[in-house]
Amino acid sequence: MIGFEEPWAFKTFLFVVFLITYIFTITGNFLIITLVFACKQLNSPMYFFLSNLAACEILLTTNITPNMLYLLLVDHSLISISECLAQFYFFGTAATTECLLLAVMAYDRYLAICSPLHYTSIMDQKCCACLSLCVWMVGLMATVGTIILMAKLQFCGTTVINHYFCDREPILSLACSDTTEVRVEALVFSFFITLWPFVAIIWSYVRIIIAILKMTTLNDRYKTFSTCSSHLIVVCMYYGTLIIMYVVPSNGQSFNINKLLSLLYIVVTPLLNPIIYSLRNLELRNALKKCITKISINI
Repeated sequence: MIGFEEPWAFKTFLFVVFLITYIFTITGNFLIITLVFACKQLNSPMYFFLSNLAACEILLTTNITPNMLYLLLVDHSLISISECLAQFYFFGTAATTECLLLAVMAYDRYLAICSPLHYTSIMDQKCCACLSLCVWMVGLMATVGTIILMAKLQFCGTTVINHYFCDREPILSLACSDTTEVRVEALVFSFFITLWPFVAIIWSYVRIIIAILKMTTLNDRYKTFSTCSSHLIVVCMYYGTLIIMYVVPSNGQSFNINKLLSLLYIVVTPLLNPIIYSLRNLELRNALKKCITKISINI
């Protein structure tokens, strides 16, 4: 497996940057999970789904980043076919789960803004638990078909994966048997997993924007939209990259471009999620301050 084909000095710089980013990513997302489950004031559907998103980001970045850091220190690394397929499976699980979670979070905001009187009765603890369970189950099962088809392929000739993790296209490029069935199945899977949740998000935000425009004062409009802006930023960045990578035909798209694009949802998005959601959220900041105060008093 080949990572970044860059001069040693630049690879050292990338190693330091990615290592610091990984540490902050894990710390920030673990902090969100801890705060949501430890602080009663964060006992709401929005923060429950946010903690699920944080767990998903930890799975996504931990599945790939450690090996990527290792590749920056060495010229190449060895990985078996089974290990490669396992990495691709957990990547697909995390990516699928995040797509669906972002759609569920958009639906949650739609209910909170457009149906505030019925929100608590619809989005109760049972509903939140069922939605979360369904999202994770779909995520765990979504890429199984692709994995089974890829495991049946015959690999011959070059054994070099021109990427820093086992993505679909780098693996298929090594196969000497026909990959049409895998590509068609993967394209259909990508269409439903990426575009349908994205359509649901668009529908939710169209309804939200209509509801915001009907509000009488600018202050009410600003407060309402501020509760959605963080989620909207993450959606645009994450879905935009996934659609370019896995839905738009990749003919003529080099692996070097794919490496750069994939950094957005493997390194950048998992880091920005806790920053965007936490720094712009007063309730999370207050919960963090209370936890720090309690710890300092006990010490």
